Amino acid sequence: MDLKSGYPFWAVKNGLLTAFPQLIRDHECEVVIIGGGITGALIANELSRHGHHVVVVERREVGWGSSAASTALLQYEIDTHMVDLAEQYGEANAVMAYHACADAILTLEGLAAELGNVAFERHQSLYYASNEEDVAALKAELVLRQQHGFDVTWLERHEVLSTYGFEAPGAILSELGASIDPYRMAYQLFEKVVARGGEVYDRTQVERIEPSAQGVEIILTNGASLRCQQVVIAAGYESQNWLPESVAANRSSYAFVTDPLPYEALGILRHTLVWESARPYLYMRSTQDGRLLVGGDDDEEDIPERRDARVIEKAQGLAAKIETLWPALDINPTFCWAGTFAETSDGLPYFGPHASLGPRVHFALAYGGNGITYSVVGAKLLRALIEGNDHPLAELYSFQRLKRQQ
Repeated sequence: MDLKSGYPFWAVKNGLLTAFPQLIRDHECEVVIIGGGITGALIANELSRHGHHVVVVERREVGWGSSAASTALLQYEIDTHMVDLAEQYGEANAVMAYHACADAILTLEGLAAELGNVAFERHQSLYYASNEEDVAALKAELVLRQQHGFDVTWLERHEVLSTYGFEAPGAILSELGASIDPYRMAYQLFEKVVARGGEVYDRTQVERIEPSAQGVEIILTNGASLRCQQVVIAAGYESQNWLPESVAANRSSYAFVTDPLPYEALGILRHTLVWESARPYLYMRSTQDGRLLVGGDDDEEDIPERRDARVIEKAQGLAAKIETLWPALDINPTFCWAGTFAETSDGLPYFGPHASLGPRVHFALAYGGNGITYSVVGAKLLRALIEGNDHPLAELYSFQRLKRQQ
C-alpha cells in the first residue's frame, strides 16, 4: 500500500538517519514485530528494555510509511468525546481511556529526555467550537473532564479572541499537550533496541504468517524463515491485510508546513495545539524552528493516484482556512503531503490477538488521531499479554469490542 503523497516534512528534514540491514537468512527470536514505524519502535523499545529478544522487520525503510506523514500532535483528547465513550462503554472505561493517553504523554516526555534531539515540546491544547451548535457539547465534555481531574478551563468568545486572535464561540483549554518529531524518535528508539541486543531489518517483507501450538513461523518474500514465540503486527493501516474482517475505514488526511514565520507573528500559537469541533477537523501546531504545521480536510479517498492529485488543492484550501482565522498571517505551504490513516467507529484502538490467527499473534492497531499516544499505551498492554499478565485496558481495546458494537 502506498501510504503517503507529496513531501512529508519529517523525511525531508531528517533524511535517512540510519541504514538497517535486510534479513536474508533463516533466523529465530522470542518476539517478531512487523512494522518499522513509530508504533513498532515504541513496542520494540518497551519489550527490549524488559529483557525480551525482539526482531523488527519493515518492508520499506524504517519510518518511511505513515510515520513520515504524521503531524505528531500529542493529545490525551480522543477523537470521540469522553461523554460519548461513557454512553457506549461506561464512564469508568471512558475515563480510563482518557487517563491512559494523558499518562502516555508523560511517558513520551520521559523517553524524549532519555533519547534527546527528538523535538519534544510541551503545549497547551485549544479545542474550539466551530459553530454555536457545538458549544453545548463542548461544555458537557468540559464538565465531565473536570470531574475526573483533567486540568481544563472554558474560554468564552472574547477570551479566545483576546488571547489567540481568532473568532470562535468558545473553547476548551487543556494544559496537557505536546509535539514531537516521530520519524527521528522511531530511528532513535530502534537504535536503542539494537544496542540492547535486539535486531532491526528493513527492506524485509513478510509473505505469510503460520502460527502453531509451538510458536509462529514467518515466511519472508525472499524465502527466509523467521521462527519466534510471539508476533506483533504493527504495520499501520496495512495490518488489516491479516484480518478476515474490516475493523476500520481507511481515509486520507492532508497537511502542509510553512516556511519559518517571524516569532511575533506566531505569538502564543508557538505553544498551543489548535483543533476544532467540526468533523473532519482542522488542526495545527508549530515546529521548533517556527514553522506552522497544518492538517485536516480528511476524506474517504484511499486510492493513491487520486490522493496524490489532491495534495496541492487540499493544502491551498487548508491555508485559506488559516488565513480566514488569522488574516495577518501570510501562509505559504512549503512542503505539502497526504497520508493514509484508519479510523475506527468509536475512535479507540485495537491491541491484542484475533481469533483468526490465535493467541500468539497480536495486533497493534493504533488507529485514529491519537496514534502515537495509543502506541505508548499499547506497548505496555502488549508486554503484559506477552508476559501473561493482566492489563486494565486489555478488554476494552480487544477485538471482543466488535461484538458489543453489533
